[in-house]
Amino acid sequence: MKQVSNIVITVFGLWLSSCSVSKFIPEDEVLYTGASVNLNFPEKVKNKGAIREQVSGVLYPKPNSELLGMKLGLYYHYRAEKKNFAPVTKWLNKKFGEEPVYLSDVDVAKTEELIGNRLENNGFFKNTVTAEMRGKGKYASIRYDAEMEIPYKLKAYQLDKDSSQIHRDLKAALEKTLLKPESRFDLSQLKAERQRIDEYLKSLGYYNFNGDFLLFEADTNQYDTRHFDLFLRLKKETPLRSKLPYRINSIQIYPRYSLNEDSLVQDTVVVDELEIIQRGTYFKPHLLPYYVLLEEDTRYNPRASRVTSQRFSSIGSYKYVNIRHEVIKTPTAEDSVGWVNTQIFLSPTTKRSLRAEIQGVTKSNNFAGPSLLGTYLNRNLFHGGEILQVSGKVGYETQITGGKNSGLSSTQFGINSDLIFPRLIPIKLVDRFQYDVPKTKVSLGMEYLNRSKLYTLRTFSLTQGYTWNASKYIYHELDPISINLVKLSNTTEEFDAILADNPFLAGSFEQEFIAGMNYSFTYSEMNNSAIKNPFFLNANLNVAGNAMNALSSDTNAEGKQTIFNQEFAQYAKIDMDARFHLDLGKGHQLVSRVFAGFGMAYGNSDALPFAKQYYAGGPYSIRAFQIRGLGPGTYTPQQDDDNTSSFFDRTGDVRLEGNVEYRFPIYSVLKGGLFVDAGNVWLREGDEEALPGGQFTSSFYKQLGIGTGAGLRVDIQSFVIRGDLAFPIHHPTTGFDVDLSGLTFNFAIGYPF
Repeated sequence: MKQVSNIVITVFGLWLSSCSVSKFIPEDEVLYTGASVNLNFPEKVKNKGAIREQVSGVLYPKPNSELLGMKLGLYYHYRAEKKNFAPVTKWLNKKFGEEPVYLSDVDVAKTEELIGNRLENNGFFKNTVTAEMRGKGKYASIRYDAEMEIPYKLKAYQLDKDSSQIHRDLKAALEKTLLKPESRFDLSQLKAERQRIDEYLKSLGYYNFNGDFLLFEADTNQYDTRHFDLFLRLKKETPLRSKLPYRINSIQIYPRYSLNEDSLVQDTVVVDELEIIQRGTYFKPHLLPYYVLLEEDTRYNPRASRVTSQRFSSIGSYKYVNIRHEVIKTPTAEDSVGWVNTQIFLSPTTKRSLRAEIQGVTKSNNFAGPSLLGTYLNRNLFHGGEILQVSGKVGYETQITGGKNSGLSSTQFGINSDLIFPRLIPIKLVDRFQYDVPKTKVSLGMEYLNRSKLYTLRTFSLTQGYTWNASKYIYHELDPISINLVKLSNTTEEFDAILADNPFLAGSFEQEFIAGMNYSFTYSEMNNSAIKNPFFLNANLNVAGNAMNALSSDTNAEGKQTIFNQEFAQYAKIDMDARFHLDLGKGHQLVSRVFAGFGMAYGNSDALPFAKQYYAGGPYSIRAFQIRGLGPGTYTPQQDDDNTSSFFDRTGDVRLEGNVEYRFPIYSVLKGGLFVDAGNVWLREGDEEALPGGQFTSSFYKQLGIGTGAGLRVDIQSFVIRGDLAFPIHHPTTGFDVDLSGLTFNFAIGYPF
C-alpha cells in the first residue's frame, strides 16, 4: 500500500512539473503573481472591510488564474504558441487559454493614485501610498502600503434657503437624511443621499427632476479639527420644467398593442375614467381598472407606474408592458404644476402553446424508466387573463437491481388541469392588494398508479385557492378547499403481509378521503442580489377533516365517521424550512438549513395518511442515506437474505433535519461542495411491537442519522446539475461509526437547498 502511495505521489509530482510555465517565460519578463494592500488606519473606523474591498478593486491587472497551484490557462497559451502542437492543445487554448500577465504590464504609479483616490472617497485625505516589489526569479508580486490620516467627519448638514415649492419639498426630504452628525465623509453615502432625494421628489410628482441637479458642497474652513459642514444646493441651470410637480391629465390603455395594430381602426371604451382602446375584445374592458394604480388628476408617481407595470406583467397574457408619460405642454413661470398624458401599451404573448417531452428518469431507490409528458397552455381563456394549463403523463419504471425488489415495476397515467384567474373569485378586495395582483387557482387531477407485485392506486384531487405577493419578499398561498380521494385496490398477498405486520402503516392506507385546507407562508431574499447574506423561510399548515367531522352523522362498522359513504382522514400538520446563505467572498458560500415538521392524527384517524407522512434521506435531504432510508427513530426493518427491506414503513409524524454546506468555485461553471447532513423521522406515538424504537423521545438527538461528503456541480446561469458522494458517520442505532462501505451517490438537478 505504501509503495502504491509513493507511485501516486511521484506521478502527480511529474504531472505538476510538466505543467510548469517557468520555462516559457521570456528572458526579459517577470510573471506577475498579484498584489496586496496594507491599510494602516489611524483610529477605530467603521466598515473597514468595505474600505479594503473598494481599495482592492483598483488593483489591476489581475494575475493569471490558478487551479491547485497550476496556471493551466497560461500553460495552454504557451503550448499553443509553439510551432508543433497537438490539435487538442489548440482546443484547450481556445477554451481555457489566457494571455500572460507580466510585471511590465502593471502601472504602479497609476495604481498608487487610484488607491489614494479611493481613500479620499472614504474621507481619508493627504495619505501616503508606497509600493514594494516582492519575489524572485521569474515571478514577482507587489505590496502597496497606505499610511492614512484621520478622516473628516460631518458637523452640520443644511439646505440653502429658498421660498420655491421644490425647496420646501427638499427641506422635507432632509428630515429623513442618511447623513448623520459625526459620520465619516463617504462619497458613496453622498451618492445614496442624492438618489434618495431624487426618488422622494419623483414620488411627489417631479416627473422631469434628475438627481444630477443636486449639488453638495463641503466646507472645512470653519474648524481646526478634521470636520466639515455640508451644504445642499439646487444647480442654477436647473430648468423650470424640472422644478414643477406633474399631474396626470388622462390615462389610455391599449390591451392589444402591436406595431401592426397601431394603424388599424380601433374602438374606445371608457371605464372608470380610463380610455380603453382596442380592436375587438382581446381583454374585457371592465376588468382592466383592477390592475391600474394610476388615477386621473393625481400627481405622477413612479412607484404607481412601476407597480402597475408589474401587475399587468404578472397576468401572464402579455409579453411586454410599456407605460409612457407625455408632457402636454412646456410649463411657464406662471404655472405651479405640469400635466402629462399617460398611455399603457400591452403587447400580448402567444395565446396558445402545446409542448411534449420525453424523459428518462433514474431514482436513488434504483427505479428507472421512460415517461412521456404533454402540456397544453391557453393564456387568455375567457379574455380576462385567465390561464388554462392541461398536462398529461404516461410513465413506466422498473427496479434495475436484483434482490427482493427485483422485477418490481410501476405504470403511471395522470392528467392534471389548472385554471388560474388573475383576480380574487368570488370575492373582490382590490384595495387590499396594492403590491401585487392576487390570483385564484382551481386545480383538478386524476392519476392511476400500478405497482406490480404490490397494489393499484387511483387518486382524484380538487383544490381551490389563492396566491399573492404581499411584498418583494413575502408570498402567501391559501387553499381553503383541498380534496383528495385515494382508492387502494388489487393488493397482493405480499403487500397485505406488509400491512398486517405494521398496523400504523395499515391505518395510513385505510382512510381514502382527505378534505381540508392548506396555508403556506414564504419569506425569501434569495432573488435580491443586493442582499449579501440572504435568508429564506417557508412555513406550511395543513388541517383536514374538521369540516367533514361537523357535517358527518354516519359511522361504519369500525366505528369511524363517514361522509358520502367514505371514511375521511382527520389530522393537523405543520412544518418549517429555514435557510441562510453566508457570503464568504469570491464565490465562496456557507449555506445552512433547518427543517422541522410535526403531524398529528386525531378524531377520525389513527395515523397520518401515507402521502402526508414525513420521510428522510435522498439527494435533497440526508445524502448519506437513500430515500426513506432512515427511521422512524432507531427502528431497523427486518432484512431478507438478499439484504433488502421494505421502504413503506420508514415514515413518521415528526421530522427534524439540519444541513450545512460549504460551496466554492473550482473553474468556470464547475463548482464544489463539502457538506454535513443530520436528521431523522419519528412517530408521535410509538408501536413497540410493530415499529420498536420509532417513538419521538427526549433522547431524539442520539437517534440522528448523520452523514458527510463532497460533490461537484455544473452551474450554468442557475441551471445546476449536481452529483454528491456521501457516507454515514452516525447511525441512529449504532452511534458514531464512519462507514465508508455505505457510500451513496446522489445525482440531482438543482441545489439541495
